[in-house]
Amino acid sequence: MFRFLSLMWKNTLRNRRRSLLTIGSMAVSLCLLGVLFAIYHALFLSEAAPAQALRLVVRHKVSLTQSMPMAYRQKIEQVKGVKQVMMWQWFGGTYKDNRDPKNFFARFAAEPDRLFGVHPEFVIPEDQKQAFLHEKTGAVVSRALADKLNFHVGDRITIVGDIFPFNPELKIVGIFDEPENSEVLYFNQEYLRDALGTSSVRGNETGAFVIQADSADDVPAIAKAVDALFAESPAPTKTESEAQFALSFASFVGNLKLFLLLICGAVTFTILLVSANTISMSVRERVREVGILKTLGFTPGNILGIILGEAGFISLVGGAIGCLLAVVLCGAVRQSPGGAFIQALRTLTLTPSVALLCLGVALLIGVVSSLFPAWSAAKTSILDSLRYNG
Repeated sequence: MFRFLSLMWKNTLRNRRRSLLTIGSMAVSLCLLGVLFAIYHALFLSEAAPAQALRLVVRHKVSLTQSMPMAYRQKIEQVKGVKQVMMWQWFGGTYKDNRDPKNFFARFAAEPDRLFGVHPEFVIPEDQKQAFLHEKTGAVVSRALADKLNFHVGDRITIVGDIFPFNPELKIVGIFDEPENSEVLYFNQEYLRDALGTSSVRGNETGAFVIQADSADDVPAIAKAVDALFAESPAPTKTESEAQFALSFASFVGNLKLFLLLICGAVTFTILLVSANTISMSVRERVREVGILKTLGFTPGNILGIILGEAGFISLVGGAIGCLLAVVLCGAVRQSPGGAFIQALRTLTLTPSVALLCLGVALLIGVVSSLFPAWSAAKTSILDSLRYNG
């Protein structure tokens, strides 16, 4: 079959406009598929980082919007395998103009004396760490956020509360480095409690607890034990890995896994129809030529292979261009507000396995879409081919 490569190439260039349009439509479709495959892989198939694999998040079983008593921490600390527990509260709020996506970043109230123990991968100078421990209005930000918004140690910022009736006026006392390049700010939970009043219900509750386990082997048992502790309490819990907890935010839009699969299926089916129509047009234009090739000794198998080869070549070229476009689009997703907030998307990229999958889908689309017209041309008799006037 390799001896027919030059013939396949010439047939591909026969109608350059149509070939370019087919390659372009294939590239755009495979770009979208590549990004969707990459997102699916990052959200549901990627392995957790070593530090992340040791962390669990305990939240209210009913909803993320429900709080839990702070007193839960003492009981959680007694569970076998638990190394440390930190109270954690999503604050939300608005920084400057919330219409500007650049101003969106994660904002949490946490415990300064436990934050860097639960997150040992966070690296911060000791003097800045001590400042965070001792200044109630102090805040620490990630390096990625500091670079993005030009924050410096000593800067003062105000967050306008929305979930809580409180506008914290914060002083940035530290900038920490962390491997995920997340855009996040932490401030002292005691500052929030004082503002709400410890006598109030909210002042004695927290949104979640972050657990650091002794080892990854202890994680499943800890999750079961913690949920069992509070199963009959007014505020039952759901304990899950940090990655699963991050995905729970995305679940607000529905079954994200199903949505991604349905969109991928719809895109694949659409490009399959487009490709099949293009190949059919190309074959119909060359029916008489097929008859001439058969008179020259080309077998039906040769004809079938030539047409399938042309379709496969066009599909692979379109798929390769689509993969390159997907790499660029993945970078845009990483810089989006969703990429800054959902940890799995912070390092979103088109991995070699995903790229190979996209090329495989492209080749499959090319072969499947051309199979019927190629088979019809191959089995048409010489006489019928030469009589064809379509």
